[in-house]
Formats: sequence, C-alpha cells, structure tokens
Amino acid sequence: MNAHSDHAHPSRRKFIKTTGSVIAASPFALNLLSSSPVFAGLNSETLKVGLVGCGGRGTGAANQALKADDNVVLHAVADVFEDRLNSSLENLTKAHGKKVKVDEGHKFLGFDAYQKLIDSGVDVVLLATPPGFRPDHLTAAVEAGKHVFCEKPVAVDAPGIQKVLAAAKKAKEKNLSLMSGFCWRYHYPKRETFGKILEGAVGDISTIYNTYNTGTLWSKPRQPEWSEMEYQLRNWLYYNWLSGDHIAEQAVHSLDMMSWALGDPKPVSAVGTGGRQVRTEDQFGHVYDHFAIVYEYEKGAKGFHFCRQQFNCENSYAVEVFGNKGNALVDCTRGVHEIKGQTSWRFKGEQNDMYQTEHDELFAAIRKGTPINDGNYMAQSTMLAIMGRMAAYTGQKITWEQAMNSKEKLGPEQYTWDVQYPVSSVPKPGITEFS
Repeated sequence: MNAHSDHAHPSRRKFIKTTGSVIAASPFALNLLSSSPVFAGLNSETLKVGLVGCGGRGTGAANQALKADDNVVLHAVADVFEDRLNSSLENLTKAHGKKVKVDEGHKFLGFDAYQKLIDSGVDVVLLATPPGFRPDHLTAAVEAGKHVFCEKPVAVDAPGIQKVLAAAKKAKEKNLSLMSGFCWRYHYPKRETFGKILEGAVGDISTIYNTYNTGTLWSKPRQPEWSEMEYQLRNWLYYNWLSGDHIAEQAVHSLDMMSWALGDPKPVSAVGTGGRQVRTEDQFGHVYDHFAIVYEYEKGAKGFHFCRQQFNCENSYAVEVFGNKGNALVDCTRGVHEIKGQTSWRFKGEQNDMYQTEHDELFAAIRKGTPINDGNYMAQSTMLAIMGRMAAYTGQKITWEQAMNSKEKLGPEQYTWDVQYPVSSVPKPGITEFS
C-alpha cells in the first residue's frame, strides 16, 4: 500500500473500509462503459489480470481493473504474506463475485511468486509491491509480453531506474501498454490546468514551489515469530531499500507535477537537506521525516520541494507555478486549480476518479491496440526523488549525470526469510558519502 494521507486521498482506502460501496461502479465508470466508442464493440476475449502485491493499494488497483472492462477477470494473485493475499481476495470477491476466478493453483506465495504469476497465463499484470521490488517485477512482466499497471515510485535507486527505462523501451518495441501509478496525470482538473501551463498561460516559468507535508503513518509492532526480514517487509515504509524514503514513496507525486509543469525536462542539479527530528524511534527504521530540496534547470528555472511526515504541523500538498505572465496554483487538498495573471482562469469542469480513469484508459488502449507507455516520465519523476534524497543524505550538490550513473544499489543481493539484512545507520549530511 502506498502511504498517502487519508485526507488528501480519501478514495484510495475507502474500498477496503467499505467494501459494499464498490459493488456498483461510479456513474462516471458506468457512463464510460456504456457510451464510449472504444467500449461499444468489446473484444470477446476475456482479459486475465494478475495482481502482484495484495496490500491496500494492490487491492484497490485490482478493484479498479475489474470495473474498467466488461470482460475481465482476476486470474491470479501473488504476495509474500498469506494473510494479505487472503484478505485481498475476500474483499475483491465480495465486490466482484464471479469476476474473481482465482483457484488454489493461482495463489502464489514467496519472493518468486511474481514470476509464477507472470507464467500463469495472465494478460495484464498489476505491480503493487513495495517499490524496491518494482524494477525486477516490471522487467519480468515485459519480457513475458504482458501489459502492465506499475505503481509509483518505480524504483529506489539509480540501477533500478536503468532497469525500468530498459523495460519501458522493450514494452514500446513489443506494443505493450505500460501504465504508471502517477495518478494525477489522469485527473481531469490537473490535465486541463497543466495543459494550460504548457501552452504558456503563465509565460516563462522561473519558479515552482511544491509540497507534500503531512502527518506520520502506520507502523506494525514486532512479533516474536517474525524474522528481521519479515519485520522490515511489514514496515516497509521505514527502510529505504524498500520504499526509497518518503520523498520517493509519497512526495514523488508533487515532484511529478513539478516536472509536468515544466514539460518533463531533466534538471541540471539538486541540493538540499533533511533529517529526523521527531520520528526517531527504532520502529521508524532509518528514513528521514523531512526533506527540503532545490532543483535547478537548464534555462534557469528552480524547483523548491518541501516534504515532511510529522504530526501536529501545518500540512500542505500543493504546487505553485510562477511565470512572467502570471502564476498557477494546484492544491490537492482543497481541490483548487486556478491561474492568475494576464489570463485568469479557474477549473469548473468535470471531476473524475483518477484511479479509475487510469484503468479505464489502460484497458481501452489494450482493446483498441493503441498502447499507452508512461515509462519515461515515470522513471524520470522517480529519479527526481532519488536525486533529492541523495542530495539530502550527503549534503552535497548532485548533478543529474551523477545521480543517473550512481552504482549504489539498495537492498540485499538475494531475498530469503532468514537473510540478516542489517538496518543501516541514519544518513548524516556531510558524513554520508555519495556513491
């Protein structure tokens, strides 16, 4: 499950908490299925979906996939934890009944479960494990010729990003759809707002200020029967080899919108700071609780990013864009999308469930044979977060080339339950070295 605040993303967890409410599709989804020319002549072939990662986000993605197309079934599921797998199937079966066709032979457990699922005859793979596993899972799915929904972030280190870029290139060559979990790119109000920005509504952009300041999140108490590996997996948010730290796991959404507003150029460099001020107990692993990063771009624009996970503080989840003809505000908490300046504008159009729209458009593309490929921008936006983390951890100015060529690979070489993967010390700016 991805760690977004409940206030900013109420629909993401609503499915798990109120299963009965998802049995009927939203009015938007029903309208799309009944009236869209793409869906008017549905292919008779049943599309088989496989879910890798059965936490809250994975279960939500499977729910949306099953609502996106009349002729789709859940064929297989995979996870390392049997309890998560079973609870996910129970919720999905309550919501979708006969669309869930997962027999005992298609419930896969273990670190190699993803490969067994890929080999089980599925057509579409939903990747929703902790992001440290994402590059290998994506590579395997594309190699096998599967369409993919790939949650964000897509990696936790530069070697992982290189794998994702290679997989995205291969997906394009194979005419496979590769859909990212950067859900705001599928939100109608933001599509229109950023579209106007890219058309010049605020003029030449000099500054983008973006935030993801929220409260702290869940943690699970250590149990006597758990190995160290199981404990870290159950609490994956707090180990950067699994999550990438919260700048990558959560705040990357704001960085993605910053990049989107600029037209997705690569930054020249990043410098920043961060640390642990209030979330210092052992239960929070070795990740930071705040970051402040400045990104510099070739044409002189600067992006200022702030994120924190601390209770009882002022929250903010927004992007402000400043240009020579005006400025734009996208406030994800208050739902404000507006431009002020030479041309003032405020979004008043149709709202949509962006999570559902992702899957509606993915399955429509598969049916129509016009693949979607989000690979390049999902890798680049993830790399922005990794680069910012590198700058904060080391206290050094990091260039894009340095970041992309980093050989630092987070995580163990092999995944087994008894591996004693050590908890690294909390990074210290000026002492922790770039590698």
